[in-house]
Amino acid sequence: MKLLVTGGAGFIGSHIAEQALGRGWEVAVVDDLSSGRRENVPAGATFFEIDIRDRDAVFQAVEKFQPDVLSHQAAQASVAISVREPVRDAEINVIGTLNLLDASVANGVSRFVFASTGGAIYGEVPSGQATEETAPRPLSPYAASKFAVENYLRCYESEHGLQSTVLRYANVYGPRQDPHGEAGVVAIFVKRLLAGESLQVNAMSEVGDSGCIRDYVHVNDVVKANLAAAEGTIPHAVINVGTGLESTTQHLAELLQHAMETSVELKFAPRRPGDTQRSLLSPQRFTELFGAPLTLSAGLVDTIAWFRHQHAEIA
Repeated sequence: MKLLVTGGAGFIGSHIAEQALGRGWEVAVVDDLSSGRRENVPAGATFFEIDIRDRDAVFQAVEKFQPDVLSHQAAQASVAISVREPVRDAEINVIGTLNLLDASVANGVSRFVFASTGGAIYGEVPSGQATEETAPRPLSPYAASKFAVENYLRCYESEHGLQSTVLRYANVYGPRQDPHGEAGVVAIFVKRLLAGESLQVNAMSEVGDSGCIRDYVHVNDVVKANLAAAEGTIPHAVINVGTGLESTTQHLAELLQHAMETSVELKFAPRRPGDTQRSLLSPQRFTELFGAPLTLSAGLVDTIAWFRHQHAEIA
């Protein structure tokens, strides 16, 4: 198996590349290092430092490596940024992906694995869990760009025979998550707790409530789905990758403080533009294939340990 991972110097992509290499696969990473880190690229992986918006560079990388499967993790992943800069969001998430799709068709790639969003694509989930049959209702440019690509994938399968699997992620967390951006509340909270700083809870609907309701999934469960999709063993075109367990932002803050044996001030702020109030995914398909996903409390153990190690090294 020859696997090319876009965003492979980033949080999720580097875990996919690392575990694929562990299976004896040949791996290449495409990343522009705008948010990823060179040290995240695992030893043994071929590295192409390119921006997926650069069509010529994308074609050259795919032609040179000749992957069997392309795992597309690179993205503009911040809802808030997508609201402020919708054109930039579309350039990266739509045009960049089309460059990869065209390069895949031109070079005989057999399968395209796409990191979509379950946390945003369904819009508000006022009760229960969103299943894969729930109609998407994007409420942010980020969610709209991801849904647009899902539709392009159907076109490319129909017109070019490019097989694809769509993985709709809940809110992913785990070791190597970037605590410096606007996405990734677990990483942001852990970093602030290690520094003894206050935590901010953005309201769900009004200032003072317990914050948005989210489904937090560990990166190892995301990697399981990605590697199975790369192998073509997921019998679904679309699969949610989540736990089905809801947590408010305040609950997450309290859970982390308890796990890290610390206490800081909680500050409450207004809802952020583009944020949904409640997002919860049905894990039924995932569980049938891989067993129950990690609970949040269990998954935070290695996450906190990794950030503590990084904090100690910096100190």
